[in-house]
Amino acid sequence: MINQITIAIFGVGRWGVHLLRNFLEHPQVRIGAVVDPNPERLAAVKRQYKLDENVLLTTDWQDIKQVPDLMAVAIATPATTHYRLIKDALNQGYHVLAEKPLTLDPVECRELCELAEQRHLILMVDHTYLFHPAVEQGQAVVQAGKLGDLRYGYATRTHLGPVRQDVDALWDLAIHDIAIFNNWLGQVPVKVQATGTVWLQSDKPNHCHCPSPPSPLYPGLADLVWVMLTYPDGFQAYIHLCWLNTDKQRRLAVVGNRGSLIFDEMSSQSPLTLLNGQLEYQNNQFLPLNQSHETLQVEKGEPLQRVCDRFITCISKNTPPIVSSGWVGTELVQILAALTASLQQGGQPMLLGNW
Repeated sequence: MINQITIAIFGVGRWGVHLLRNFLEHPQVRIGAVVDPNPERLAAVKRQYKLDENVLLTTDWQDIKQVPDLMAVAIATPATTHYRLIKDALNQGYHVLAEKPLTLDPVECRELCELAEQRHLILMVDHTYLFHPAVEQGQAVVQAGKLGDLRYGYATRTHLGPVRQDVDALWDLAIHDIAIFNNWLGQVPVKVQATGTVWLQSDKPNHCHCPSPPSPLYPGLADLVWVMLTYPDGFQAYIHLCWLNTDKQRRLAVVGNRGSLIFDEMSSQSPLTLLNGQLEYQNNQFLPLNQSHETLQVEKGEPLQRVCDRFITCISKNTPPIVSSGWVGTELVQILAALTASLQQGGQPMLLGNW
């Protein structure tokens, strides 16, 4: 097992600083370099985190080649830069942890996954929710059959800003809930649909590299998006996404014939609740029976800390990540690309086998 791993951090903006903090706190990691195009930001993180003088601070990522024993990079830069940076890093022989989405193009995603395998390197995507203790526990509840026969699922992810100016609400928000549904169900959708509404930025193009051309139906960035996912067993999930809604919600549910499992990040008690109950036909009517409310106790733990620790473990043991591998990231980008095509075509169903 490798005792210490030297890592470079690419991007120390809103999310990158959290990666830096977690890797600085990891006993098996040494920060070798921090890369960011903004010199003032580099100076700020040096002061804030009291970085050692031996840590290279640079605006040019190519400078990291001079860092001795560098083994890995963590990339938290805009998604439009991911493909080039990840490909270059893999070609230089570095393991990669990338912020989601892996890239904006499923073809590019597959290429990067294949390159990582050819070079025997770890490529992992920071799908942080998949390491949330409540999501991990929720998966166990669903797959243990406690909800009975699964019927459908729904999720709401709404807030008032921030509003992205490069991608729409679909690409900004949907990946989290899709990742959780896929994880809990142990499946990926076979058909997807999306419709949306543009209010704020009708003149802004979506920078997603989706194979479908832009459509006059949605010429701008959708502020409101409705998503439907259909899984191989017929299970359907519905997702409501909006960054122009003062009612902030982070709520996801899976419904079965014996109960519902609710993941609610905004809950003041517990993020995970099991609502038991079922219907029984008696005297020409359906009666609710066996109803109960169970607040599940969820262990403490920062999901991003778990992401960083899993990345280091994968490198140390030379074992590929399973939960949040590059291939998992590729599946999610395929789904988003198909949803974008559906959105551009006014909600036409898209079969994932074509993506």
